[in-house]
Amino acid sequence: MARPTAQVLMLLELLQSGGLRTLAELADRLRVEPRTVRRYVDHLIELGVPVESVRGRYGGYRLAAGYRLPPLMLSDDEALAVLLGLVAGKRAGWTTDTASETATAKIRRVLPARLAERLDAVLASLAFTAGPGDLPAPQTGILLAVADALRHHRPISIHYTGGSVRTLHPYGLVSHSGRWYVTGTDPRLGEDRTFRLDRITAVRALPGSFEPPAGRHPADEVLTSMARAPRRHEVTLRVHGTLEQIRRRLPASVAQVRESADDGWHHVEIQAERLDWLPGVLASLDLPFVIERPGELRDRVLALADRLAASARRTS
Repeated sequence: MARPTAQVLMLLELLQSGGLRTLAELADRLRVEPRTVRRYVDHLIELGVPVESVRGRYGGYRLAAGYRLPPLMLSDDEALAVLLGLVAGKRAGWTTDTASETATAKIRRVLPARLAERLDAVLASLAFTAGPGDLPAPQTGILLAVADALRHHRPISIHYTGGSVRTLHPYGLVSHSGRWYVTGTDPRLGEDRTFRLDRITAVRALPGSFEPPAGRHPADEVLTSMARAPRRHEVTLRVHGTLEQIRRRLPASVAQVRESADDGWHHVEIQAERLDWLPGVLASLDLPFVIERPGELRDRVLALADRLAASARRTS
């Protein structure tokens, strides 16, 4: 159960959102009895917050006209969520080191000393199982421009690393493994395209608007585009099992899987720069499979099988 201080802050936030709030509505949102809401209102008034009580059938509570909250008022839970979000964003490569550090410093300066010290203790004692991501964060201006075009369904012209210029009807922003992507339709080709935001050097909104395609799932489109990206080796397999079993070891970002009709065999296509990792993955599937191409992969799987068999027979 939330502590009274947190509940009072939540009440203030509800009132700050504007309009008249009935006693029943506030009690329901705070999950307390009406008499408890009245006590919280009295506490706000004691703190100098001008809460007005409106009587009558359609009465309730509201803030006096013109009242504004101080620059930042956070409960313990909210402050922890914000600071942990900044730490996570920095480690994942979503934000620059400078932006994360300056934002953290600004938040700490306006927090009560007691709360700031407790949050410092949390951040100082945190340990991570993985190192920080070493990926370039997207430029803030690029990210905001793409997001604005998405919201208003505006076409954009993007300048990509290497000097190419493309027109895109964007319909999704996706964050995957520390990188940001925008996916959309190329109106000239009539095909879906995915671009990394950190490789976009400029964005310009174009006149007009477009209707986003129905039934598109941006995250799926990004993962599928990764699996389709041409690489040194084109691998084709047939695997017998359920789609769920196959996806446990061959996710959508790695393989394209075409479901079979009735016989349980699925057609799998993989674009791979190297083949050395595939024999172990195929063994971990623990499902019947047929390697259609390349022959080199078949040789690598046989070599792995021989090594495993030799190790299993070894007694000392």
